[in-house]
Amino acid sequence: MKASLTLATVDSALGDIPLWLTMPFALLLILIAAMPLSPARIKHFWENYYAHTAIALGVAVASYYLFFISGGGVTVLHTAQEYFSFICLIGSLFVVAGGIHINVKGGAAPLDNVVFLAVGAAVANLIGTTGASMVLIRPFIRMNKIRISAYHIVFFIFIVSNCGGALTPIGDPPLFLGYLRGVPFFWLINEVLVQWLVTIGMILAVFFVIDRRAYRHVAKTARAKIEAPDTWRFEGGLNVLLLLAIIGAVFLPERFFLREAVMLGAAAASWRLTPPVVHAENHFSFGPIKEVAFLFFGIFLTMMPALGYIDRHGDEFGVRKPLQYYVSAGSLSAVLDNAPTYATFLRLAETTAMKERPEDFPANPKGEAEMVAGLRSSRAGSNLIIAVSLGAVFFGAMTYIGNGPNFMVKSIAEGAGIKVPTFFGYIFKYSLPFLLPILLLSGWLFL
Repeated sequence: MKASLTLATVDSALGDIPLWLTMPFALLLILIAAMPLSPARIKHFWENYYAHTAIALGVAVASYYLFFISGGGVTVLHTAQEYFSFICLIGSLFVVAGGIHINVKGGAAPLDNVVFLAVGAAVANLIGTTGASMVLIRPFIRMNKIRISAYHIVFFIFIVSNCGGALTPIGDPPLFLGYLRGVPFFWLINEVLVQWLVTIGMILAVFFVIDRRAYRHVAKTARAKIEAPDTWRFEGGLNVLLLLAIIGAVFLPERFFLREAVMLGAAAASWRLTPPVVHAENHFSFGPIKEVAFLFFGIFLTMMPALGYIDRHGDEFGVRKPLQYYVSAGSLSAVLDNAPTYATFLRLAETTAMKERPEDFPANPKGEAEMVAGLRSSRAGSNLIIAVSLGAVFFGAMTYIGNGPNFMVKSIAEGAGIKVPTFFGYIFKYSLPFLLPILLLSGWLFL
């Protein structure tokens, strides 16, 4: 997390970033989107060599930074540290959550699903979107196993893996960056609770309409099974304590990778102490986290030029108003990792506000905390922080790569035999027609 905190500052000290250097990032995104749609032979080749491709593209960009950009080595180092922290958090939550088995016998009617997703949205603020996703996706699939469909997985990603975690610094990595920069822990929840409730409510309402319509087409015999009384069984209680240890590690000092050591230790303890039968019941494998680790290795490195270019030229884009920040930060969070996108746009907001209202800032700010305090000192500046925060969190649901849990939920669902949408199918069938109008309406109403 420390790397994310300083990455935008480092990039601003570099020379001008050539725009063509963003081509490897664009190529990687195109491959992630197009390869699953390719003929079987090409698709099989991608499945075998996606890791090699992501690593090669990432190393190519990193090499250019190291050998051809003055000061580029510092950016590469910070990006590597950020990736390491990211994968430690994501990976440890994946392993520990894989040791928690919630067995559900029975089915889920539309209202049951709405309640489950609403609870998941709230839980995401306590254990993070990654933790909530990994703990709840398997029970959600079991609840709906008689009639599971792609839209169940997509709306789970919308609500639990992204929009739900918009209230606290624990909820989503971008908000934790804000906390490290000086945004008080409970400040955001006081500012955005109503908007969060309205946004989650609108998404749940759309889901309920779709789910109710599909439920009406379920055969009567299947509906009888769904409407039978549910029974729940919980296994893996030790992993709940380990999950809390991982969340607590987020607040440990940054020195000597202490946070990451605690997270990896919790994951190792979970893997060692969880009974094999629990992993078997969860159909646990390292396949999903392996895919995330390799693809995001390439994404983190290849997106350095894109973020650097934005940081260098962002003030030329004419982004001034909260709604513009909300949409701009959100649009990039859909295709870039939302944590560094948040850091870049928050810094852009500070720079813009300092030019327009220098009286709100100290003459010689000593750190990010003073800059954030100056930004929060006015209603206009506070609205910019809110816009960047919600844009980064909400719009991470627009694509599979907008937030780390999205890809893992997709992989787990595929492992369970569910036919999930392709990269473009996810966007054109679900996020553009259903999610985007809700997010734009939410921004228009409140920002």
